[in-house]
Amino acid sequence: MAHAITRGLALAFATAPLLIACGGGKAGDPGAVNAPQCSGASCGVQGPPASGTSASLCPATADIGNSTFLGGAGSGEVVQLNINATAMTYTLKWLESPIPLRTGTVTPTRAGTQITGAVIHPPTGALPTAEQIRCAFILGAGTGTAAGDGQPYTTPDFVNNPNPPMILVGQGGVAGGGIPGATVEFDGLTIPLAGSGIGAVPNRHFDFYPFLGFATTTTDITKLPGTYNGLLYHLAPSGNYATVATNTVETFDASGTCTSSNAANPNYSPNAGGCLSTGNPLTLNSNGYFDSQQAPQIVPQFQLPLIGATGKSGTAHMILGQVNGVTVPLVVRTGFINLGTAPLHLDAKVDDESGIAMLAAATPLASGGFDGGYVGADSNFKYTATLIQGAVGTFINPSTSAGEDHFGLGYGLPSPGLVGVQDTNGKTGFAIASGGLYAIVIQGAENGGITSTSANADTPSTPYFGIGAQISK
Repeated sequence: MAHAITRGLALAFATAPLLIACGGGKAGDPGAVNAPQCSGASCGVQGPPASGTSASLCPATADIGNSTFLGGAGSGEVVQLNINATAMTYTLKWLESPIPLRTGTVTPTRAGTQITGAVIHPPTGALPTAEQIRCAFILGAGTGTAAGDGQPYTTPDFVNNPNPPMILVGQGGVAGGGIPGATVEFDGLTIPLAGSGIGAVPNRHFDFYPFLGFATTTTDITKLPGTYNGLLYHLAPSGNYATVATNTVETFDASGTCTSSNAANPNYSPNAGGCLSTGNPLTLNSNGYFDSQQAPQIVPQFQLPLIGATGKSGTAHMILGQVNGVTVPLVVRTGFINLGTAPLHLDAKVDDESGIAMLAAATPLASGGFDGGYVGADSNFKYTATLIQGAVGTFINPSTSAGEDHFGLGYGLPSPGLVGVQDTNGKTGFAIASGGLYAIVIQGAENGGITSTSANADTPSTPYFGIGAQISK
């Protein structure tokens, strides 16, 4: 953990040296990019977001527990989280989850399970200032009774946990970082005439799952209508943890129905409206967010041998976060598996694609429009920091405060508010921003790739995705 995990929140990214010029192109194509390389002094100023020493970075200690954060994780989970910074305890409940309760199984999942546990602040010196340490909370062992099987459920403790889940509480009603991870594995089905090991999921441990939550949300669907740029990141364990990250441009009406002009892509199977974030019209549930059945798939799907594809059984959940006077939709896709009836499993449903997306209103964003420092955790399962300065960006290692990979930003793409991205290796992507939050996708391996403790032998390091919360301007 360390230096630049400052005032902060969420799944993040960063800035410095490169000039970028995106000309023409489509919403799904950043067009030609001229990104001069830099070295030495030509790379400009690098380092973590400015920390400041006097400003309060999060609510007063006694007030932090007044907020319960409703949000989503990259695991496809919807979570409620409360931290009592006086008693130094936390309560976390999984409202939706595709993550199995027990390694070696696929059901039941963590959905409905609530845990409580202790929190500690990072040790002195881990962050630059005492204020930053006060606003950061490492989650210790959480214990509770699993809703799915009635048995005890426990997450790892502080001890011997080099990359623990940590939440960063900030001003503005946002909190982020990482929630408890899991070890996932399934030996697969045995089906007569078809074989064994069908649908097997290789063993993979996740130290934590990146998380973003809001202290204030709304169920007022009239705050949603409009056109949005979206960035999505989905993962399918049954496809050997294959991942896809992409952009989308979508319009929602007052009924929660989505339409889009997304270009056809063989990897996508959008619903009739062409949307990638949601499927059927949104419906409000009793937990204060919206559900959309038959959620679109963007990752190539596993097919059972006797019945082939089993359709779209995953659900998209939309949380309407309220941040700095802006509505920021966060969409969590929760995969679903029903192994069906042995021995042939003809009634099985397998759609384990899960992930997260951020939407930002498609309004013009000029160079400098989202300058500042951002912090959080990314698809590498690392805590990280970001500095955005006009047309340049740098990812910053929070342990050393050193700049890592750099990228440029190109404004003025056909969809207002969509920003083109290109790193020093020529890998391209997009960024969006709204309400002090920002998201980025790059079709490359950034910052050394996925941390080794959250990867198996053939885990791909691409694409790269993150959501960050602004901590300084």
